[in-house]
Amino acid sequence: MPLIDTHSHIDNSCFDLDRAKVMERAKTAGVTRQIMPAIQSKWWSRLKACCDSDCSLFPAYGLHPLYISQHQANDLLALETWLESEPAIAVGECGLDFYNVKFDQEKQHFYFEAQLGLAQQFELPVIIHARRSVEDVIHMLKNNRGLHGVLHSYSGSYEQAVKLIDLGFMLGFGGPVTSPHAKRLQRIIKRLPLDAIVLETDSPDQPDFNHLKERNEPAYLFDIALSISNLIGIEASKLATATSNNAEQLFNLPSIE
Repeated sequence: MPLIDTHSHIDNSCFDLDRAKVMERAKTAGVTRQIMPAIQSKWWSRLKACCDSDCSLFPAYGLHPLYISQHQANDLLALETWLESEPAIAVGECGLDFYNVKFDQEKQHFYFEAQLGLAQQFELPVIIHARRSVEDVIHMLKNNRGLHGVLHSYSGSYEQAVKLIDLGFMLGFGGPVTSPHAKRLQRIIKRLPLDAIVLETDSPDQPDFNHLKERNEPAYLFDIALSISNLIGIEASKLATATSNNAEQLFNLPSIE
């Protein structure tokens, strides 16, 4: 049952001691490819090295809103230069995070807008982080027509999901949807068209319900796929095929041998 993890951070230093074993477990579990978004400019080279070490890993480069206080204006020029010289599957992880009121929202909007522009410039999909900010994200996407991409770890409403799909975006689901307490999110995913869904782990964060309080890893994508397939009432193999096809199309991934 081949699966694609559309959001994995296994370049994170918490995997330094056993990354090879983590990769082996992922492949044994059927995870054939992983999309790896960047979050800070100082870690782009680390992410590139990780992806260079394994052909099943694909890099995206961006500036994450949670690190907004650490980003510098010249990071945007550096990102443009980096994208000109380094192969990338997408721009991201970028977006808006209004969960913590201490985060500078105006600055977040500035960096997100600039990265949407780079996605247009390089004709790449965009990987978007949107926490308590989905409506703002939709507004900005409407002002930047022609983009496509994914809202990672989707947490908005069904009505907002429809707007995003109409704008050309897919929705990423992972560990949170497997919780028995996630009734609202589960109701939403049951109403969505299958061709708008991709799967993710967000490793090492957001573990699924079977692995709470553990370090998350891509091998657990199998459990997420099984949980979602049971939720929407289809065979896990059908869900795997559909979501993998969605990811291949979205990120223009090469076919596997």
